[in-house]
Amino acid sequence: MTEGPVVSTPYGAVRGRYENGLAVFRGIPYAAPPFGPHRFRPPVPPEPWDGVRDAGAFGPTPPKPPYSEAFAKLLSDPVVPGDDILNLNVWTPEPGPGARLPVMVWIHGGALTRGSSAVPVYDGRTFARDGLVFVSLNYRLGVEGYGLFPDTPANLGLRDQLAALEWVRDAIAEFGGDPDRVTVFGESAGAISIGALLASPRAQGLFRRAALQSGPPEATERDKVRRLVRRMAARLKIPATAEAFAAVDRAALAEAQAEAGRRASPVLGGPAFGIVVDGDLVPRDPLDVLLEGGTARDVDLLLGWTSEEYRLWLAPTGLVERIDRLGPVALAGAMARCHCGPEVPRGYRLAHPDAGTADLVGQLVTDHLLRVPLHRLADAHPAASYVYEFAWPSNVPGLGACHALELGFVFDTADVPEAVKLAGPGAPQALADEMHAAWVRFAVEGDPGWPVWDASHPVRVFGAGEPAVVHGPRDRELALWEAEFTTSEDGAATPADQKPQTPQKPHKPGAAPLSVVRRLRRSGGTRRV
Repeated sequence: MTEGPVVSTPYGAVRGRYENGLAVFRGIPYAAPPFGPHRFRPPVPPEPWDGVRDAGAFGPTPPKPPYSEAFAKLLSDPVVPGDDILNLNVWTPEPGPGARLPVMVWIHGGALTRGSSAVPVYDGRTFARDGLVFVSLNYRLGVEGYGLFPDTPANLGLRDQLAALEWVRDAIAEFGGDPDRVTVFGESAGAISIGALLASPRAQGLFRRAALQSGPPEATERDKVRRLVRRMAARLKIPATAEAFAAVDRAALAEAQAEAGRRASPVLGGPAFGIVVDGDLVPRDPLDVLLEGGTARDVDLLLGWTSEEYRLWLAPTGLVERIDRLGPVALAGAMARCHCGPEVPRGYRLAHPDAGTADLVGQLVTDHLLRVPLHRLADAHPAASYVYEFAWPSNVPGLGACHALELGFVFDTADVPEAVKLAGPGAPQALADEMHAAWVRFAVEGDPGWPVWDASHPVRVFGAGEPAVVHGPRDRELALWEAEFTTSEDGAATPADQKPQTPQKPHKPGAAPLSVVRRLRRSGGTRRV
């Protein structure tokens, strides 16, 4: 039996495994276990160890509630028990300080409440196979990582991610990586996290390139997070303080969190955990900072989405049929969710006359929350932004080109059972070859293989046929939001140099839209994944 590779880290040596000619290290601690005196506190370095630490298995995963039955059929979320949850993994084709290979760092999604680096779809072997050093990491989730309390700093999970990136800067050369050629990429909540890191002064210089998949730079309203924390505190009969929460068993916290957030959804809204402006790590709204060009000027960007993001949240719970039955009332609810007037849904109906109400509502909310901010980010960063759309529909009935479906193709792991759950059998390998190669090119060269963003809005569409560049495929719909941005409450045009950074509320839809949102939440809405 071949002895595993040994590499030194800032805190001690680790022994990995050779797998298919690649050196793999799993479960390396980058910070101390965030329990005991460190619970609900910012991350601190791990205790150094003597000798060689075994790094053959994935480390413990953060506390989290399980997916509901409907989502567990589509999404995998392994649980590894233990306290040392702030750990990371490295795949490398050539361990040793002389290789200086490009590095890719993966930040997983899961609504900041679920997920881990142990999900089999995120296997880093394919990137290492293609000559890169790949890193994936765990970070605190839910109330442990994103609860908002008066007696501890905010955004603890994001602070964990920053600590992991600092570990990469300090340690990755020993694994064969080049700390000056780091690409950070993530999906959904992982992409939202990267948006915050792009805008954070404390993260500057830690990565050269960034890929945001189905997640925009954004800050969550502090009151939205507080409401969820207060709901949990009421269920647990404790004060809404970090000190009180730290005294509660982690399994009980996860159970209370699942119940308190049961009816929230990215399509329907509701209290949720999210990254908040904290005056420190996130001093201002990340999108505002990036649109002003205050940070990330020298960072290459890869930005994109799936064609039917919303179907992951609506189809498994039967909400497509319920929204279709509600018709105009559901569109009114979407107006309330997006703070827009009737011109926007009317424009979507004209652009898609044959679409059902659920599809119109889903696309409208997806554009408002995701595509509009990513378009604006690309417009503010045109010389180094590349935009894509994933349009291949899942073979699972009803899902279409839904949220998270592209992951098995980006990782070239579409054939593993955990990816087949979402994509169905028979996912096209040729499409995985194209997407994976594009992400590798972006990490190595800064160019994924299609035209850089400009006024013609080139978008690489990865669909059922050959990938192709389409110019402005979403421009007709997104122009409706531009009109909303430039219209004041009395209907007067707002000068372009005075455009607000977020959609305004030029109309007052009334009580009916809000009531339908509540009705839909009660009928089975679920959280972002």
